[in-house]
Amino acid sequence: MTSSRVLVLASASPARLGLLQQAGFAPRVLVSGVDEDAISAPTPAELARVLAEAKAGTVAGGGQLEGGELVIGCDSVLELDGEALGKPADQAEAAARWKAMRGRTGVLRTGHCLIDTATGRQVSETASTTVRFGTPDDEEIAAYVATGEPLSLAGAFSIDGRSAPFIDGVDGDPGNVIGLSLPLLRRQLAELGVRITDLWA
Repeated sequence: MTSSRVLVLASASPARLGLLQQAGFAPRVLVSGVDEDAISAPTPAELARVLAEAKAGTVAGGGQLEGGELVIGCDSVLELDGEALGKPADQAEAAARWKAMRGRTGVLRTGHCLIDTATGRQVSETASTTVRFGTPDDEEIAAYVATGEPLSLAGAFSIDGRSAPFIDGVDGDPGNVIGLSLPLLRRQLAELGVRITDLWA
């Protein structure tokens, strides 16, 4: 079934786009341009949610939509020792991050904000997945950081990239670690009265 509703992804993340495409969607991508460093919140979980709300809200109200679209905004941070870790600023920070994470567990928090532009209704929630980091040695960390991959990733890692061998496992939704929880998106759509299967391309 082809829906007249259009799903808009308010994110530049190729990983989030890939997840949605693999799940049968053909979302339109509109990047919000939100200054993430200008936003703060009391906890990592709240920060992820507020950032997602800012991205979705900016795109929903940005004048680039035709009307009636469903806008999904997401943002991820890694919580380690109570601190929210986003993308590392440079290779030195990425290497230091990995040396601090190895052999430990962290919680990947991804905020999801879905806005129905037809009704103005909005739902927001943060999904959390525990990540168990492996123990790459200093040489492996240096080689990984040299690829440049961790500089574009929240927490400086991914479970579907070059760092996958350094992740022992996750407890919870793995898609959430990649950048978007499809089960949560389904629940949010249902809350707004939209059946997820009606959005399949």
